[in-house]
Amino acid sequence: MTPTVWPGTPYPLGATYDGSGTTFSLYTEVADRVELCLFDEAGAETRVDLPEVTMYCHHGHLPGIGPGQRYGFRVHGPWDPAAGHRCIPAKLVLDPYSKAVEGEVADSDLIYDHRPGSPDEPDDRDSAPAMPRSVVINPFFDWSDDRPPRTELHRTVIYEAHVRGLTIRHPDVPPELRGTYAGLAHPAVVEHLVQLGITAVELLPVHHFVPERELIARGLTNYWGYCSLAYLAPHGPYSASGQRGQQVQEFKAMVRSLHEAGVEVILDVVYNHTGEGGANGPTYAFRGIDNVSYYRLDAADGRRYVDYTGTGNSLNVRNPQVLKLIMDSLRYWILDMHVDGFRFDLASALARELHDVDRLAAFFDLIHQDPVVSQVKLIAEPWDVGDGGYQVGNFPILWSEWNARYRDGVRDCWRGAYEAVADLASRFTGSSDLYEWTGRRPVASINFLTAHDGFTLADLVSYEHKRNEANGEDNRDGESHNRSWNSGVEGPTDDPAILDIRARRRRSMLATLLLSQGVPMLLGGDELGRSQGGNNNAYCQDNEVSWFDWDAVDTELLAFTRHLVAFRAAHPVFRRRRWFQGRPERGHGLDDIGWYTPSGQQMSDEDWTVGQATSLAVFLNGQAIPSPGPRGERIVDDSFLVLFNARADPLDFVVPDGLGGSRWEVVLDTSSLTASAGYERVVTAADDWTVQSWSLVVLQRMDGEP
Repeated sequence: MTPTVWPGTPYPLGATYDGSGTTFSLYTEVADRVELCLFDEAGAETRVDLPEVTMYCHHGHLPGIGPGQRYGFRVHGPWDPAAGHRCIPAKLVLDPYSKAVEGEVADSDLIYDHRPGSPDEPDDRDSAPAMPRSVVINPFFDWSDDRPPRTELHRTVIYEAHVRGLTIRHPDVPPELRGTYAGLAHPAVVEHLVQLGITAVELLPVHHFVPERELIARGLTNYWGYCSLAYLAPHGPYSASGQRGQQVQEFKAMVRSLHEAGVEVILDVVYNHTGEGGANGPTYAFRGIDNVSYYRLDAADGRRYVDYTGTGNSLNVRNPQVLKLIMDSLRYWILDMHVDGFRFDLASALARELHDVDRLAAFFDLIHQDPVVSQVKLIAEPWDVGDGGYQVGNFPILWSEWNARYRDGVRDCWRGAYEAVADLASRFTGSSDLYEWTGRRPVASINFLTAHDGFTLADLVSYEHKRNEANGEDNRDGESHNRSWNSGVEGPTDDPAILDIRARRRRSMLATLLLSQGVPMLLGGDELGRSQGGNNNAYCQDNEVSWFDWDAVDTELLAFTRHLVAFRAAHPVFRRRRWFQGRPERGHGLDDIGWYTPSGQQMSDEDWTVGQATSLAVFLNGQAIPSPGPRGERIVDDSFLVLFNARADPLDFVVPDGLGGSRWEVVLDTSSLTASAGYERVVTAADDWTVQSWSLVVLQRMDGEP
């Protein structure tokens, strides 16, 4: 029997259940008509023409259609590849506004809109047998008294993790929950995050995505998930129950549990491209709905896609409907799913209105004026693969950025690169050279040493060359210049001297990260000693290469990392909200910061580039913090002297005199797992203190101005 169809309304787009029926609406500027395709439990398809078209929205309301209904669309319109049009009703397409997707893409030629070897000839075979389905969801959920933690950026510590990889091998998570949203919400996992002291988890993509066929052919998959298809749908296979539409409820329950523990949820979002690939890619949604509107096409030949991402296509952010899709998606994840922020993959691609990256692009304007999106954490990966795409430091206010200059500078320092401390000084103090000129504060810098893309921390000190053979690309993929040093031996070793160097370099880099101004981001698993065996591009490794091994935890490193995070939280001098000025603050006689040579003398211009240019000391004045507390109170902290020795030999540092006190206590020494490392714990001004090779020491002033 043909379902009853009422006109409905054009907005909101997608499938909207109102308690008695569902309104469906699809935007396409080129379609002559759109068929809504409903699938029953046996997979039988019923097609219904959407009866109304309003402002390019094809829409209709179906009484009695509710949550769990599987559906898709067939779009009737022009087939003219040279002009960019690729409508072909034989191909079932997903709803771009799907809030849930059921099923996997089959390994089949049916998903292509053209015949093999004939890109201009349409393939009229029905793709439905190979396609997943969009699903109408139940929008109702008991959030109870859920409230976003709203952790201030200067207090934020981010933990980048993968929903599946974090929990798939956790022994305390029930097997049926491992690798899922419910697994991440399990008390054992939440307890680990809380004890570590992090304030936000940044999840690799959870928008519903699909693997590329070429990966499947190699027995691999797209593990990271940077090939989105549905920007409002949580990835279906991360659902523990596997029941239709339950991924939405489970995701919400995960967010609620993390919020109860004071942990925010940040999503890594991929609005720069989709999983449909380049000119010869499959047709899942956008390509078959309105290819010209959704993608950047070559002006001379509509068959070709402009590619700023290295993945075959770029979304057309010049089109108002594409911008609307992005903004609707962001608001949905904030208002309906309660997430706390976003990290934008290859964000420079979103700022290309013509060709060049434009800080005044419409995308930034929309974000800036939006009363919802502008209030959450916004983090850019400030580059893409196009010309002029490297834009570290160039994003506007409201935005923080993954600071690749920080990553490179700190890595160079702790592998002993000559003169690296000059750059280290800028990175350690918040990278004012990159961000101050735009009116931003130190929290604009998301400081990181490692991320999902590249070596883990354990591998950073163990490998100089990538080991990506398992990816099936003859080790050609992944970054070749990693600014890494293997500490004397490539790969695994039993040499205790090499292992000691690796351990202290890891501790020194972690200490640098957690003591730097800005917002620290830990790669999940670095605190456990996780290795990927030298694979620095594990995007396709959904296996032990990428998964956390909870049975092989470096417990001493974990305890050390917890101590560092707690130490940062306890001392506001390491998380200032304003830039250092190099002068007294609040009438205090000492400068807010001071730089010293190992001999205890203030650094001159020449000292930054000659002599012991791999080591230095920095004084941080806890009495000179300019920002007040939430009630206007003065913030006062202890004062510290941080000693860096990024060289292969021990080095004697003279503790400078005239820093407001004569006695200093060693509170951190990365040459060992204890603060004192077998030394006396107190040193007096003008005396020597030996800092071991590849080590960082923190001295806390014991007397002086209260």
